Amino acid sequence: MKYDFDRVIERRGTDSYKWKRYDEEVIPLWIADMDYISAEPIIQALHQRVDHGIFGYTRPTDELRIVIRERLKRLYQWDIQYEEIIFLPGLVTGLNLSFHVYAAPGEGVLIQPPIYFHFVKDPVMHGRVLNDPPLIQNGDTYEIDFEAFERSITDRTKVFLLCNPHNPVARVYTVKELEKIAEICLRYNIIICSDEIHCDLLYPGYHHIPIATLSPEVANKTVTLMAPSKTYNLAGLSCGFAIIKNPDLRKIWETASYGLIPNVNIMGHVAALAGFRDGQEWLDQLLIYLKGNRDFLSHYIKNRFPNIRMIKIEATYLAWLDCREAGIPGNPSEFFLKNSKVALNDGSEFGRVGEGFVRLNFACPRKTLNEALERMRAGLKKL
Repeated sequence: MKYDFDRVIERRGTDSYKWKRYDEEVIPLWIADMDYISAEPIIQALHQRVDHGIFGYTRPTDELRIVIRERLKRLYQWDIQYEEIIFLPGLVTGLNLSFHVYAAPGEGVLIQPPIYFHFVKDPVMHGRVLNDPPLIQNGDTYEIDFEAFERSITDRTKVFLLCNPHNPVARVYTVKELEKIAEICLRYNIIICSDEIHCDLLYPGYHHIPIATLSPEVANKTVTLMAPSKTYNLAGLSCGFAIIKNPDLRKIWETASYGLIPNVNIMGHVAALAGFRDGQEWLDQLLIYLKGNRDFLSHYIKNRFPNIRMIKIEATYLAWLDCREAGIPGNPSEFFLKNSKVALNDGSEFGRVGEGFVRLNFACPRKTLNEALERMRAGLKKL
């Protein structure tokens, strides 16, 4: 099947948060939500479930566990057991649960800004203390300052929230970087919660390595979070999962979440199974289209936005744009919303080091992307 990612689909009037938040004249390129119809096998599976007409209590099928296990074995040579998979109604739930169950109020949570805003805001909201050594910008990419990373750890630091592939700077960490992270965390007895939700959205030349696959010792201190939601554009169906190999950590997790964390809804696990089992053709075509959009965006910015720099994108469909030299007065996301009618994420949401940046979601038809860039260019001409 040939999928048409150029097709512009009207999403207003469908309760889309992405398209409902701003006025109708605004092009929304903010939240990580693709403007593409999902894979046909997923749509068919959902239709079949709806046609059955009964929507009682359900649990993810054994087949879904089998498919996940086979997928991780095939992609990463990672052997997991069925009981090590714990389903979640979304990865933000898993992220929050990780520091709730493994770090008490007043204890430390380690992060690397600029980073997805739930990493920045949620631990503080729930009474944990942030240890936040920033990533270091090096030209058009970011690197880990391992000296600062280790220096930020205190005797109260209990959990490290890893984001790989990284949102928003689009890094895919190398095995050497992951080994160094793991070595430090093991030495200080820190539990790693690894958000790997973008692991399927990689560009040529990059390969995802789950940090838990480095060694049994690392796996024993790691909670890995994955989901089909970014891969197959299923965010609204709320299906994710944690992989916890250590039975003691798993018991703590299950006890703390008992009666509080709802099960995955029936449509979520139906869609997850169909995507993982039958969605590869769609995903292969999606990645080709996203690469085209990434390259189009990079070329446009380089040639028409001379004072804005795009960070190198190794994975995801999220561009991190450095607007600090563009002469924009105040907040650049507010500037583009007001002067260009384009909605972007405010970089400061990702930590203080994100001030002067915006995050742009380019997972849309190229016509939409081009129109948004033309509007942004017209806005910059007003400076």
